[in-house]
Order: sequence, then C-alpha cells, then structure tokens
Amino acid sequence: MKIGSKFVWRLFAMLFIYTGLQSGLYAKDPVAKLKIYRFGVVPQFEQRKIFRIWVPIIERLEKDTGLRFELVGSDQIPTFETRFLAGEFDFAYMNPYHVLRANNKQGYIPLVRDGIRKLQGIIVVRKDSAIKEVNDLKSVVVAFPSARALGASLLPRSELKKIDIIVNPRYVKTHSSVYLHVAQKLAVAGGGVQSTLNHQKPEVRNLLRVVFRTQSYTPHPIVAHPRVTKQDIIKVREAFLKMGQTEDGRALLAKIPMKSIAPAKLRHYNAVKRLKLERLQ
Repeated sequence: MKIGSKFVWRLFAMLFIYTGLQSGLYAKDPVAKLKIYRFGVVPQFEQRKIFRIWVPIIERLEKDTGLRFELVGSDQIPTFETRFLAGEFDFAYMNPYHVLRANNKQGYIPLVRDGIRKLQGIIVVRKDSAIKEVNDLKSVVVAFPSARALGASLLPRSELKKIDIIVNPRYVKTHSSVYLHVAQKLAVAGGGVQSTLNHQKPEVRNLLRVVFRTQSYTPHPIVAHPRVTKQDIIKVREAFLKMGQTEDGRALLAKIPMKSIAPAKLRHYNAVKRLKLERLQ
C-alpha cells in the first residue's frame, strides 16, 4: 500500500507540474488569451442565409481588429429578443425598437448604422389578390415575423390602427416566412420591409406587390454591450467604418443591407421612442 501511495503522489505531482507548464505556455500565446465576443444578428432571414451574409463580415472584423468573435444564430425573433434582454450578446445587429429595449434593460449602445437608407415597413399581397387598397385590409389575416419586428410588424400595425384598420395577425418567425405565406396563399397579406423583400428569390418576389408603406425611420444599428471594454468598442466601430471605405468592404455590408455606413447614437432613435410602440404589445 505504501508503494502504491507514493506512486499516486508522484503521479499527481507530475500532473501538477505539467499543468503549470501548459498554463505558462498558453499565457505566452496571445491567441489563447483572446476573449471571444458573442455577436448576435436579428433573424430576418433563415439561418443559412444569415450565416452566408455575416460570416465574411465577422472574418473581416477579426482581421481588422485583432479580436475574436462567435456569430450566434437565433432561429426566430422572439428567441433573439430573449437573448439580448438577458445580455447574452456582446455585439449585435438589431432593429431600432430592439435598440430602445436593449438599452433600457442592459445598457446596449449603438455603434454604426446605415447613413442613407431608411427603415420603412410594407404590407404585401399577391399580385392576383382582390385587395387593391389599404382599406381592403380590414379584418384580413396578415402574416408578421413577430409581434416586435419594427418595420415588418410594429410600424404597419401602428399606422393601420391610426386609420381604424385592425387586422388579424399571424406570427411566422421570419421575414422570409411572411413572404412565403403570402405567395402560397396561407395568409392574405404580410408585413415586411423593402430590403428583405428585395432579397427574396424571384419566384417568390415576383408573385407579390406592395399595398401599403409606412413612414421612414433610422434603420438597424450594430450595438455593443457596456461590459465590452471601451478600447474594443472603439476598435469595432472603427473597423466597420473602415469597411465602408473600401469597395470589397462595401460589398460585404450591402448584403446586410447597410449601403453607406455611418456612426450611430441613441438619439438617432428618438423618433421611434416617441411612437410609444409598447402599447401594441
């Protein structure tokens, strides 16, 4: 038993020394020390398309900042909302109404946005639909991505309500699902935004027409959680702005879509705040 005990203690000692050496080696490895930031993206499209758009952007961001990122997918908008309200993302791309909620709950701050394009909600119907004008939408089934999708749900419902048009909402998780529901006659109409409609396959997009458009607002920003160091927040903001100054960088951002990148501040979303959209919840 004594020999066995000595052997066990020697084995523990060797493991302790080996572990210490490994820790020392990793401490000298700058890659091993880097924090991995979680980057969330609102799921306007299905996950494969989102990853096709965002993986090259994340790779460019890592190259230009020296930081590391993990792209975190969400299968539907309510899941994305639960995650940012819990502070799960270090950085995220989200709609303006989400920005207000995220700032209020977790202190997220906007970094960059599209400086030219505006966010405008739309209602689409099939081209062969009997619905010809906005008044024809009364009491019909309208597909929306989620209750709190700003351009695709909150803005259209808010503006329709002001002119006494109440619809029957059906929530179908993503913008792409909305357009498919309308194209396949599973819903009479659907809420979206022009940019996501433009991204649909021609066989879907060509079946649809826009019957209603909302007012325009400052579009989706990229935001940062306040726990991220100020130095790294500056690196990320500058990297995105730099991306918008090169031809290949602009091509990457255009797929978001973000056509002309510019700095973003919380005040840019005051117009959305004044709408008091929480009353629609």
